[in-house]
Order: sequence, then C-alpha cells, then structure tokens
Amino acid sequence: MIGVSGASGFIGGRLVRALTSDGLQPTALARGVLPESSDDIDTVFHCAGYAHAFSSLSAEDAAMHWQGNFEGTRNLVEAAGKAGVQRFVFLSSVKAMAEPGDALIDEGFPGEPETAYGQSKLAAELAVIEAGKHYGMHVVNLRLAMVYGAGGRGNLERMGRLVERGLFPPLPETGNHRSLVHVDDVVSAMRLVAYDVRAAGGTYIVASQHAPSGRELFDALRTAQGLSSCTWSVPESVLQAVALMGDVIEKMLKRRLPLNSEVLERLLGSAWYSPSRIERELGWGARISLMDGLSEMQRR
Repeated sequence: MIGVSGASGFIGGRLVRALTSDGLQPTALARGVLPESSDDIDTVFHCAGYAHAFSSLSAEDAAMHWQGNFEGTRNLVEAAGKAGVQRFVFLSSVKAMAEPGDALIDEGFPGEPETAYGQSKLAAELAVIEAGKHYGMHVVNLRLAMVYGAGGRGNLERMGRLVERGLFPPLPETGNHRSLVHVDDVVSAMRLVAYDVRAAGGTYIVASQHAPSGRELFDALRTAQGLSSCTWSVPESVLQAVALMGDVIEKMLKRRLPLNSEVLERLLGSAWYSPSRIERELGWGARISLMDGLSEMQRR
C-alpha cells in the first residue's frame, strides 16, 4: 500500500490521480501522520510541507519553515522507519542548495542555502538519509526546480494570470536561465525513484533540460494563451527602480509586495540546475516541452 502526505495538494494530488488511474489505492496521510493501521503501507511519498521559498520577513515565518519542512519530515520518516515502511520519497527543492548565480549547477555544488525555506529543506534531506541508514529503508530526496501545471499556485501560474490580463510588464531579454519542470514529469520521477534500487540513498535534481529566460517565458505564455507577440519591453533600469521602491515600502509595512528586488531577480536573474545525474544514473528525463506544459497550465 502507498501512503501520500499532502495528497490534496498540487503535486500530491497529481500523484494520487496517477496511481489511482493505474488501479492502485493510495492512502492520504492526514497532516503527514502515519495512521495506526500503517502495517500495510510499504511506500510513502512525502509531498506535504511549508512551500514558501522567498526570504522570511519575520521570525514566525522562519519558524513555520522549520516546523513544516524539517520537523514534519523528520517525524514522518522516523515513524515510517519504525513502522517498517520499505520506501520513502521526500520532495525537497533546489533551494536546499546555495544560490547558483549565472552558473549551471548540479547536486555537488558547494555552499549553504540562504533562505529559511532552503535551510529547512536541507535539514530535512539529511534527516531522511539518516533514517534510511538507521532503518535500512530505501529513501530518496528529490530536489525540484520550479514546478508548474494546471492547478498550481506558484510563481509561473501567477505570472500567467497577469500576462493574460495584460498586467505583466514585457520583460527585457537578459539571457538568464530559469529551470522548471512540469508536474507530470515530477510524478514520473517520483514513481521511478521509489522502486529503482539504484536510487536508494540518493539525492537528485528534477528539472527540464530546457531552462528559458524570463523574456522567453513571457513570450511563451502569450503564445500559449493565443495572444499576439509583444515587440517591446520595459527597460531593466526601470524595473530595478520600481523594485527598490518595493523594498523600502516592504520594510515599512512588514508585508510582501508584488515587485521587490527579490522578485525581480527571479524574473531577470538565473536559477539554472542540471538534471544530468538522474538522467545518467536512472534514465529519467523530462518529456513535456515548455509549450505543451504551458498550454496544459492554462486549462485551470
């Protein structure tokens, strides 16, 4: 039997539907807790967590990262080990790594994560590996790039809604690279690593090989929405000035604004991650193209 934490969420829900369509009957783990009758559960997919990758604005926010991502994962993987669960797959994030700058990086990139979100994910990864060693359990960490698709509530989905309404500024082309992966490709990676013995104890980046620029994403979204091409862009200097104003106002109000320097960096800077290890070691590769994925995302 398969247990899924976060079964009602974006990725967990897709996984549950995929398993159900194959004739399986996954069990939803309420609040990431194994039920008392967990003896029949041999595989756990841990999809639940506190998903907020921006820098924390308060100590309370940082504490929620630690409780939801580290403590929740540690408690669940320990319970799974004690219950005799054979396989445990944890959905981590590329944010568990140091920021790559403009480089294309893999799992061996040195350095520590900068955000409370990334720090909590890295600590959770270590807890998963330790539990795997202690209980002889097949465990795998998947470091996901930005995940998108219909029903998602992430940055790309928000960007898509604003582009569709004509409220998103045409970005300048900076030649940056933003790694992403469609949710259905994530599900295929999860199912693969759970049952491939070569994956045991491993940590893998899950991303598409194609990492578009912010401008390319803007243009692709317009195409997917049936909108005409846009031939102009807002100068980078103008966007930077507005973002700096956003930084000042955020500090005054203690609340996050739609555009600040951190948001702008995500639009114009790079976050480029290589999926070469999982491709090389396990034969997994993202199959859904950017245009196909964005077209599916519009069917919300």
